[in-house]
Amino acid sequence: MKGVVLAGGLGSRLYPLTKVTNKHLLPVYNEPMIYYPIRILVNAGIDELLIVTGGNNAGDFLRLLENGKDFGLKHINYTYQQGEGGIAAALSLAEYFADNDKIIVVLGDNIIEGNIKSAVEKFHTQEEGARILLKEVPDPQRFGVPVFEGKKIVRVEEKPANPASNFAVIGIYMYDQKVFEFIRSLKPSQRGELEITDVNNFYISEGKMQWDVLNGWWSDAGTFESLQYAGNMVAKTGANKI
Repeated sequence: MKGVVLAGGLGSRLYPLTKVTNKHLLPVYNEPMIYYPIRILVNAGIDELLIVTGGNNAGDFLRLLENGKDFGLKHINYTYQQGEGGIAAALSLAEYFADNDKIIVVLGDNIIEGNIKSAVEKFHTQEEGARILLKEVPDPQRFGVPVFEGKKIVRVEEKPANPASNFAVIGIYMYDQKVFEFIRSLKPSQRGELEITDVNNFYISEGKMQWDVLNGWWSDAGTFESLQYAGNMVAKTGANKI
């Protein structure tokens, strides 16, 4: 399996911090934000990584990360996203890298206390389909929210005003090679973006979606409040524990 870190976008919710740098290069306590999603993948046993970035600061990732020696890697792949088009559009750039293999996708602002080893091992033995991770949160309306019938997810609703559950779909996704077919069939949402929630709903509609609940704390670090929370929690408890 291969790993993809999505680290593009303008980071408009963190302006003016992002006026002169990419959001994923901002500090979270004592390390750059991008270190955390990379370590999520490395701790799960993934050693083939692609960083998808964009904007005016793409070269800074190469200067910071080089070939991944700080993470025990021999090589990191990079690709560039022109403009913005949503998470699914960014993921589409990984098709050549994936080369018909399964992929683990981590959004570049996702920080977790523990690890995803167990979920990745389950996905490795899963013949086909996708796997997502959920976390109970106090503000599910900010995220994609799963709708359950018993223990089965029947759909994911994007930022619902009245959430059907208190769970959020966090920014760690596992897909088989069919994900790129699904992305090619997507139509832009009202925001003009290709939504990852639509990709997840494709798998759900085919009955090929599995899920796990993440242990430990999680933050998306995409707003001032969640960025501060992530830094405080890293300082207090640490992150990416093996």
